[in-house]
Amino acid sequence: MTPSKAQPILSANPGAGYQRLKAELDAAVARVLQSGWYILGRENEAFEQEFAHYLGAAHALGVANGTDAVELALRAAGIGPGDLVVTVAHTAVATVAAIERIGARPYLVDISPATYTLNPAALQGAVAGPAKGARAVVPVHLYGHPADMDAILKIAHENKLTVVEDCAQAHGAFYRGRRTGTIGQLSAFSFYPTKNLGALGDGGAVATHDPALAERVRLLRQYGWRERYVSEIPGLNSRLDEMQAAILRVKLAHLDAANARRRQIAAHYSQGLAGLPLRLPTTAAGCEHVFHQYTIETDQRDALQQTLHKAGIGSAVLYPVPIHLQPAYRGRLQGADRLPCTEAAAGRILSLPMYPELEDEQIASVCRTIRSLVA
Repeated sequence: MTPSKAQPILSANPGAGYQRLKAELDAAVARVLQSGWYILGRENEAFEQEFAHYLGAAHALGVANGTDAVELALRAAGIGPGDLVVTVAHTAVATVAAIERIGARPYLVDISPATYTLNPAALQGAVAGPAKGARAVVPVHLYGHPADMDAILKIAHENKLTVVEDCAQAHGAFYRGRRTGTIGQLSAFSFYPTKNLGALGDGGAVATHDPALAERVRLLRQYGWRERYVSEIPGLNSRLDEMQAAILRVKLAHLDAANARRRQIAAHYSQGLAGLPLRLPTTAAGCEHVFHQYTIETDQRDALQQTLHKAGIGSAVLYPVPIHLQPAYRGRLQGADRLPCTEAAAGRILSLPMYPELEDEQIASVCRTIRSLVA
């Protein structure tokens, strides 16, 4: 039967992840419910230690969500009102929203077409010219592929830029032997349910090797308290709750296996779509992709998405409108006139179904449907 007559093939399916780990997750939730402690308790402490160990970072701090994680990382680094922060427009709007929430000014640079991540040449041109004096750069490891961190770090060092990695889509990815999230001074993670490491609600984390930065994040996430009810510095409320921490502990233990399955699915797609006039994902030398998304490019994007939809197959466009062209930001972000690769990608990209529970026959069905239109 076709997917439309049977069960639809979803673009993302966090519910399938719950079913796969149901017994462990239910036990973790029951443990929290029975504990009587629901905010910043033992589950959060244990998750922070386990996640830091997994990354190879000295510290990981649980926070409320990925947007807060970017904001708190920048705040901890001393970035604030009026400071220029370089990032990309081909990302979730959260990256830019977090920069603006601290009163800083986003400066946008273009992406590298091969990886959809920040182009180091564009960064170099910006900080040598119109973004001279910038205080920080936020490279986004998009779709599960790491940004070119060696080149970015070199430019950052030469220009005294703090590097905050946006790892919302790259849990477990490697760049030249190091996990993403351990390369810059700080990193930000989202645990939104569809992420490679996803909670069953919102959640996020900041990671760093620097104990002083970690302590500052720890203070900032809860009103600046070291002593309860006494604020040492102005802070905010951004806490990872015990329920989500317990859920993430379960899922963290299965993350590498889930990422391995994502790479296997990606290989099946690449084999099944070989020879078609499509641009398929590639992996740069020295990188280990974790395929948060399997994103193709085609001139027939809209027609292909409609064909998939009619066949009961989900797909997604991440992201259909670059941030600088969205109504809330149009005409007011610096660097917006120099983003040809970003704007070209937005009209051609399409992400195919991708989650560890996807079955081989479902993958084959997606490939057959695409071949029926694209020849």
